[in-house]
This record gives sequence, structure tokens and C-alpha cells, in this order.
Amino acid sequence: MSAPGHPGGTGPEVTVDDGVEVPVPADGEVWTVGAVILDRDGRAFAQRRGPHRRLFPDCWDIVGGHVEPGESLLDALAREVEEETGWRLRRVRRLFGITTWTGDDGNGERHEADYLVEVDGDLAHPALEWAKHTAYDWFGPDDLPRLTENRAPGEHLIHDLIARALLDR
Repeated sequence: MSAPGHPGGTGPEVTVDDGVEVPVPADGEVWTVGAVILDRDGRAFAQRRGPHRRLFPDCWDIVGGHVEPGESLLDALAREVEEETGWRLRRVRRLFGITTWTGDDGNGERHEADYLVEVDGDLAHPALEWAKHTAYDWFGPDDLPRLTENRAPGEHLIHDLIARALLDR
């Protein structure tokens, strides 16, 4: 299956592997998307959120963000990958899962779809949004404990997603 590579429905196609679920948000639902990106060595990309971010300050995070009203999850995924890294979404390999969570920002319940994806671009030089992120790194199995820095006990969504990606490649 192929889908437009960015909002507006034009541009490079994104391949979506067979069986990958892409939910369609219902009216009034707030959705976010996340992308676990692996390099050729099988390490996962994560970026550290800035200390002044309202949600999850100074924590490691995968690429992703909010789905805008009227935007599909795939378009949001492609947009977020490009905005946060400068890379282009090429392939959606699998859905890791859908979680529901409520942030402490007063914006209510969110549904989050997290995917294992492949991208095109210079993986050694992501174009981070430095106003929002302070660092990036590639995480292998030995690096997983760092993903729980500045997280409360039990708040290990990013750690668990990356650990699963590293095990299930």
C-alpha cells in the first residue's frame, strides 16, 4: 500500500507494509503519532526534549507529535519526521501499538499510534528543532537505561517502544 508522503497528498509516496493498521481519528479525538527510526546498525534514534517543554521536559523521546485537525495519521507521521529531523518518511513497517494517555497540560486524553519506520536522509546529521530539543543520540540495547532519565517510575513508554524495536527488528 502507498500513501502520500506529506500533507496535501502530493510528493513522494510512503510504502505501508501489509497488515499495518492506520486508524482514522473520530471527530473530537486528539491523536499523536510516533516514529521509531533505526539506523543501519540497528540502533534507535531518540531526541531529548528541552527542559522548558510543557509535556515531558528534559526527557528522551521518539520523533512524533500531534495530528492536526483533518490530517491523516500517515500525513502527520511524514510531517513530524520531516519537521523534527529533516529526513523523509519512506516506509511504515509496523504498528507497535496504540496507547491512550493524558498529559498534565490540560488538553485531555490523547490516542497515540507508534510505528516502526524507515526514512531517507543523512542519518548522521538530523536537522533537529533546536528550540524544542537539546540533544539526540542513537540507542542500542546497552543504552536503554538512559531512556528512563527524568521519568517517573512506570513512565517508560519510550524505553519500552525502543526496546521492542531493537528486539523485534
